[in-house]
Amino acid sequence: MGTTLSHETKISSRQVKPSLIKAIHSKEQWKSHFNASKDSNKLLVIDFTATWCGPCRSMEPILDEFAEKYSDVEFIQIDVDELLDVAAEFGVNAMPTFLLLKKGNQVDKVVGASKDDLQKKIEKHRK
Repeated sequence: MGTTLSHETKISSRQVKPSLIKAIHSKEQWKSHFNASKDSNKLLVIDFTATWCGPCRSMEPILDEFAEKYSDVEFIQIDVDELLDVAAEFGVNAMPTFLLLKKGNQVDKVVGASKDDLQKKIEKHRK
């Protein structure tokens, strides 16, 4: 039993880094966040995703990497199955879709799991 306990202790003491990507789960949360972003000069990258989407899952570690690298950019994630209205509002019909917004206006878009395209557009619009 002592071995099991110490093994469990080792597992539970591992630090899992919290994600820098904010998940939006309600229309109210989205509206509040979107309205606040209009007053900021910060680039907002919205990841429209779905749990069943393989290419979306393959982009998750890349987004985590970008969120860490570009601390001057805000990253949020919206599950299209949870917030279909928000996805429709932005004309999202393929996953993943990444929208880049500044002051509430769309400045760019990447459709598909393209790390290079997304990185180029983030770098172009972040300043």
